[in-house]
Amino acid sequence: MHILAIDIASIGVKTGQFILSFSILVVLHELGHFIPARLFKTRVEKFYLFFNPGFSLWKKKIGETEYGIGWIPFGGYVKISGMVDESMDTEQLNKAPESWELRSKPAYQRLIVMLGGVIVNVLLAIVIFIGITWYWGEEYLPAKNVTYGVHVTELAKTIGMKEGDIIISLDGKELDNFDALESKLVLDNPKTMEVKRGNSIVSLAIPTSLTAALSKNDRTEPLVIPRFPVIVDSIGSSAVVLDGGRFQKEDTLLTINNQSVQYRYEFEELKNKLKNTTVLVSAKRGQDTVLIKTKVNGSGQIGLFLKTPNKIFTTVHNNYSFLQSIPVGTKRCFTTLDNYITGIKQIFNGKVKANESLGSLISIGNTFSSQWDWYRFWTLTAVFSIILAFMNVLPIPALDGGHALFIIIEMITGRKPSDKFMEYAQVAGMILMFGLMFYALGLDVWRLFK
Repeated sequence: MHILAIDIASIGVKTGQFILSFSILVVLHELGHFIPARLFKTRVEKFYLFFNPGFSLWKKKIGETEYGIGWIPFGGYVKISGMVDESMDTEQLNKAPESWELRSKPAYQRLIVMLGGVIVNVLLAIVIFIGITWYWGEEYLPAKNVTYGVHVTELAKTIGMKEGDIIISLDGKELDNFDALESKLVLDNPKTMEVKRGNSIVSLAIPTSLTAALSKNDRTEPLVIPRFPVIVDSIGSSAVVLDGGRFQKEDTLLTINNQSVQYRYEFEELKNKLKNTTVLVSAKRGQDTVLIKTKVNGSGQIGLFLKTPNKIFTTVHNNYSFLQSIPVGTKRCFTTLDNYITGIKQIFNGKVKANESLGSLISIGNTFSSQWDWYRFWTLTAVFSIILAFMNVLPIPALDGGHALFIIIEMITGRKPSDKFMEYAQVAGMILMFGLMFYALGLDVWRLFK
């Protein structure tokens, strides 16, 4: 029951971060439509966070607009008078256009209203990335500084990697950021990886199949794990000592029940097998070795806070002033967009299988940390904001880009598509979009059962 409670708590934290992030994105996106519509004296009948077929969780009418929260967390919407949208309310189209309706406005005003949400999402992503750069700066671990080498998974073994390899470069270009290894393998398609093995530099060929393997949505382990010693950073109040001296800061754990835990991944694997047991731990303290009898609780913890890689290895940290953060944050935003587009291209060119890489809100929610992490929260919010902008600008009926495309055609040709055509286009676009959404949701549900 205790383990179940921890899992539920973890899911709750992830869900809370997802809902907050998603709500920020949706509300600001819809404000991007709402504000120009009101500036052009167009009536906005509804402003909703989430969809509300049948009923709303909350609603209140202020002036001409009903504000509310729906019960289906797939997005949100503003219902603008004189526009065929998600509500599929076409009754108003049977009457002559009123001055407050969008369809009576000049084409350039309608285009601004349609693209307002996308523009806001792009600006939001830029602002968040600038803020992250200014507040936290940049910290990364050069791959060559992972001096204990890496622990290789089965996938890494398929490309010839061996335990303890130190990754040096990809296609001869030094890997500055160890954490960027997988994204570079997927997005840059390098042909070789150079590793230091003992006193030699070995070049490993990277097969094209690795991209598909790394892109699988249900993959549960990374390609490689950095090896680093188990060093005590501090001792928690839940630590229990049954015999021997107490743990001390800077202790380096060596064994548990005479089984080696030279590296952190070994420590995590072993103690999870020893839940609710008493264990004998040996640790190096200066030039001495001490023995401590302690207890592993039901969560696989012994009450120690251990040093993380950034406290063991030499990292690079860059701080930026606010003005310096503007170009750095802006570049990071558009690099994120470029990487996303590259990932989409790989699905269409067959390098990545759609059914292995696509995911729904379940996959998105699972990207958040199981502990509240503001850096990760704002980073993911910025990433999702630029992705939301890209998805919405696609020229698909029912999306902002589809509406904008018809308006641009009208501006070029001087001929406005009929209301009946717009109605059919909206229906076709919604069928396509809901089909993709349910397909992605089905993949996530299948992975959960799998």
